[in-house]
Amino acid sequence: MAEPEIDYKAVFQALPGAVALLTPQLIYADVNGEWLRILGRARDQEIGRYLPDDFASSPNSAGATVVRNLQASLRRVADTGECDAMEVQRFEPEGLYRPAVRDEDRSEAHGRPETLDARYWSMTNIPVFDSNGQLVLLLHRAEEVTELIQARAVALSLQEAMLPTHRPTGRHPVAVRYRPAGSALDVGGDWYDLVDLPGDRLGIAVGDIVGHGLSAAGVMGQLRSALSASSRVAPGPARALEVLDLYARSVAGAENATAACTFVDWDAHDITYSSAGHLPPALLHGDGTVSFLDQATHPPLGARLEHDAWPQATIDFTENAFLALYTDGLVERRREDIDTGVARLADCLTHHRRASDAEALADALLSDLLPPEGVTDDTALVIVRL
Repeated sequence: MAEPEIDYKAVFQALPGAVALLTPQLIYADVNGEWLRILGRARDQEIGRYLPDDFASSPNSAGATVVRNLQASLRRVADTGECDAMEVQRFEPEGLYRPAVRDEDRSEAHGRPETLDARYWSMTNIPVFDSNGQLVLLLHRAEEVTELIQARAVALSLQEAMLPTHRPTGRHPVAVRYRPAGSALDVGGDWYDLVDLPGDRLGIAVGDIVGHGLSAAGVMGQLRSALSASSRVAPGPARALEVLDLYARSVAGAENATAACTFVDWDAHDITYSSAGHLPPALLHGDGTVSFLDQATHPPLGARLEHDAWPQATIDFTENAFLALYTDGLVERRREDIDTGVARLADCLTHHRRASDAEALADALLSDLLPPEGVTDDTALVIVRL
């Protein structure tokens, strides 16, 4: 059977999003129809134009900043021959990429001045080689993601509203940190909780929901509230998680969520803990050694069909130790075993064993452990000075 003849010009025009082909010297060689529609330009206005000429007359504008970012990305692709996915770019109303507005849709028709909000675009730049392996063109693709960014902002606000406010917990200083993923378009389901318990005791918990977006934020709020309530009446963290496990079975989206729960008792100088498939809390002793609370681990919530008793363990601590609870965004990295990240956390804790307080240690951990290019997953961290 003969192979069908492919009309590559038609394929180029049918590519999703706004697509442009540029020479390695950043001259526009071709653009698709969606590109022209979004910019409101004719084809002969684009072909042969030099990319850096965009916003040359207004170098301090927000649009000029985006064009400079695009220019740098394209030159990286030309130099390395590798694809480059840019961070999401924000365009102000006067920016290069904005949706064309039909006359009949303009606000003036309704007696109101027209306003344009900022738009957000995802951009990818790809090298194109000839049959001899020589780079001949650069393919630039832009796709508007404004609605996704707005949805993420709503989810972040919802998640922030459902997390407990940072407040003093008795006489024991606690530092809490939450860092959303810098490049992700959807917020995750990481959470933390602090519960004042009878006596000189404090309950600290962290957890992580599978999935992202508004749904994950909603499930997070339900599980955090349920564990907070059960911790106040349960004799220990194992029973509190056992109750949470039963509750999670009735919550859509709570399957395989993880959580770690600890009860700190300053009178007894010990920590009682239990875990539902979560990374183990870390105890930094005064001498700089680190113990991981990993002797009472159960599968994630709802992972077992039959209900069973949850394990619980206790570890002693001395004055001026630190307890750290965290989610996987702090230690997990792509193409790296999770044990490597946990070991890196232990080394970092030892290095900062002389931190003046919980706040200083929390800042040091985030500074040392989060990659400078941004995290790919949300991160929750709680530090308690013991």
